[in-house]
Amino acid sequence: MRDLTRRLAAIGEKPEDLDAVVITHEHSDHVAGLVRLIRARAKKDRPLPVFVSRLTAPLIDWEDLESPPVESFQAGSGWMIGNIALQSFTIPHDAVDPVGFCCHAEGIKIGIATDLGYVPDSIKVHLRRVQILLLESNHDLEMLRVGPYPWSVKQRVMGRNGHLSNTHTCDYLENDLDQGVQTLILGHLSEHNNHPEIVRMGAAQSLDQRGLAPRLVIAEQRKPSEVFAF
Repeated sequence: MRDLTRRLAAIGEKPEDLDAVVITHEHSDHVAGLVRLIRARAKKDRPLPVFVSRLTAPLIDWEDLESPPVESFQAGSGWMIGNIALQSFTIPHDAVDPVGFCCHAEGIKIGIATDLGYVPDSIKVHLRRVQILLLESNHDLEMLRVGPYPWSVKQRVMGRNGHLSNTHTCDYLENDLDQGVQTLILGHLSEHNNHPEIVRMGAAQSLDQRGLAPRLVIAEQRKPSEVFAF
């Protein structure tokens, strides 16, 4: 909650101004601070709707909240938040019902796909005609192999329900990235098994081979990205 407040302040926003929270899956690095945020908004008599899939909602630790402000959805369905149309899609990850999202507003389409072991054809279809894409580029395979993680964790990360390697991300960029993309954001980088410059160089080479030149941004773990305006 403290980190969320700080990061929102860095872009001129406050937790009390949020219209909704959208959850991809139940893993702790994606829901930490959620209950504190809900409580803080409740104290201001401004309930904060939390959109989470119907299978994921029971797995989140709501602590002693009597009635969490959950708006459950079926993975694959769509709905509106204000003037933003959201479309969810299933992703391959070792969670119960993980999803990615596409957001549509004012003629702009934004794709968000992290925490996925590979990119199946169904996701490739969802990510067509995006102007902005946030895509995972989690680990360098060699750094992961020789890194500090136990072998069981390495196998999980490399598996088809794990995380996208730089190699798999670059393969998607070379073969499937929509030609109309204007801003490509690569994120969810491992702090132990990757480096931003490795990601940048590999992606730049793949984009060059494809003949595409979107703006390339490497998202960092320790600070929020800029605000992307169109």
